[in-house]
Amino acid sequence: MKKQSNYTAKDIYVLEGLEPVRKRPGMYIGSTGVDGLHHLVWEVLNNSVDEAIAGYAKNIEVILLSENKVKVIDDGRGIPVETHKQTKKSALETVMTTLHAGGKFGGESYKISGGLHGVGVSVVNALSKWLKVEVCRDGATWTQEYERGKPTTKVKKTGTCKKTGTTVTFDPDPEVFEKIEFDTNKILNYIREQSYLTRGIKIIFRDETKKPLFSHSFYFEGGIVSFVKYLVSGEKPIHDNIFYVEKTFDDILVEAAFQYTEDIQSEELSFANNIHTGEGGMHLTGFRTASTRSLNDYARKNGYIKESEENLTGDDVREGLTVVLNIKLRNPQFEGQTKARLGNPEARTAVETVIGETLAEWLEKNPADARKILEKTILASKARKAAKAARETVLRKGVLEGLALPGKLADCSSKDPAESELFIVEGDSAGGSAKQGRDRRFQAILPLRGKILNVEKARIDKVLAFKEIRALVIALGTAIAEEFDINRLRYHRVIIMTDADVDGAHIRTLLLTLFFRYLPELVNKGHIYIAEPPLYKISSGKMAEYAYTDADKEEILEAFKKEKILNPNIQRYKGLGEMNPEQLWETTMNPENRTMKKVMIEDAEKANKVFDILMGDEVAPRKRFIQTHAKTVKNLDI
Repeated sequence: MKKQSNYTAKDIYVLEGLEPVRKRPGMYIGSTGVDGLHHLVWEVLNNSVDEAIAGYAKNIEVILLSENKVKVIDDGRGIPVETHKQTKKSALETVMTTLHAGGKFGGESYKISGGLHGVGVSVVNALSKWLKVEVCRDGATWTQEYERGKPTTKVKKTGTCKKTGTTVTFDPDPEVFEKIEFDTNKILNYIREQSYLTRGIKIIFRDETKKPLFSHSFYFEGGIVSFVKYLVSGEKPIHDNIFYVEKTFDDILVEAAFQYTEDIQSEELSFANNIHTGEGGMHLTGFRTASTRSLNDYARKNGYIKESEENLTGDDVREGLTVVLNIKLRNPQFEGQTKARLGNPEARTAVETVIGETLAEWLEKNPADARKILEKTILASKARKAAKAARETVLRKGVLEGLALPGKLADCSSKDPAESELFIVEGDSAGGSAKQGRDRRFQAILPLRGKILNVEKARIDKVLAFKEIRALVIALGTAIAEEFDINRLRYHRVIIMTDADVDGAHIRTLLLTLFFRYLPELVNKGHIYIAEPPLYKISSGKMAEYAYTDADKEEILEAFKKEKILNPNIQRYKGLGEMNPEQLWETTMNPENRTMKKVMIEDAEKANKVFDILMGDEVAPRKRFIQTHAKTVKNLDI
């Protein structure tokens, strides 16, 4: 990408004022919770990354300071400081105090940029109790400080410097955010992603609040090829060479890399100007169309598919595929409630054209890789047809045509899904207590016998052949996979209630794998919960208390001491079946007393990798995971 040497005050374009930001922060950063708080970091970091994309910055530092302050340093050109013609203020003050003011809304200073969908670093300033910006350019250091978006000092020369760059230090406003606590792992994951997407940039993260100081550096010369290698680690690639292309079409830079593994899941990560488009969009549609067409053309040309046989579908082509797609374009149009989908039609054309041309050429040049990929996709096609037949047999003649509910299901009397709950319990013993202890009006019980199939590596025909899973799917009413319809869900709270031991945890993990892989919308819409039965019953005479954690137990024992109750009886529950129906209702099922965890997926990519490691066929990655996390495990039953 050609560098633009001039970056001055005339390149700063002002669109509107800053006042609305503090009144409605959610409109600008999504929420005032943990995601919104971290978006402040992303916004400042993305400005530095934009300098790197434009070819000016090579090094970035992100530092967590004491008292919840964050500092971001880059060696880019530095924000201009001379007077801006339109505002009559320093260009630096204009950028920091005016919404939609920056070098990304016109001119040639930034041909493409990320940022928080263009709202600018001024939003960070508006939502910070205090912010300081230091600019190094033209041999001098310039500084200005702000409180809640308003300057408290003028832009002043504070020293000399030989390099160029910008340093922003900010203190998020406790009047705006529900809780100010930064998540180191969340920041590390985001920095890792940005480092992969911007080849050759070095980003250092330091947490100075930790003793000893924690530091981690990211630098990937391989860019998104390295990203693909990272994503497939722990899996078995089926071909040696990773497909990679970087090519411009109609001023849109298309960069893509992919590799197939033996996995049956796919992972498609798409980005526009380094912004993750979690819901895909036009660029991902263009990739899917071109890759499916190219593979079909190559398969027919080389005799993998006969004339009488039907084409491979998009699902066949995506099975086992791990792809990273990042495009760079001017004026990206983000759509959807969470701004996670790219809407530019020209992006589809550009990606479809580039992938169509380069993939066809790559397949011809790499016939061994092409053969492995075609064998994989053709096998997927055969499995899809077998699965379709199984699905039609089990579901279309079952759930969708009124097959009777499972005999073991103790249904509730309410027909209103919004108030109905389904408890999935292990074994007949716990099932018996739950059935007797429940409120029959709105609580249904489905006991499972033994452990369900590990669906991580199983196709839908094998999944539906498993009796316990079939019973669960029929009870839910939604069908599964392609036939899934959330509007048919019979219970808006689906509660996994297993024993507080290793077997219970395993059953819970198997069920979560089933929901994540084959009924993901139940997780995404917040319908899946985990019941938390007590670990201990602490009693003396007629007095009894329940402890849900070891900390609870210590608190209760301390309270008993104050009441002069010595040597109480402590019962450690190993299974739900040890509780009588009244105890189970009182501790675990009564909405007024119970404790439950809602299962949500914050990071689908990370969740996908964890399920692969824990539930996949490969032993080595699981062993490494256990060794890495062994020292942090708590409450493990031996």
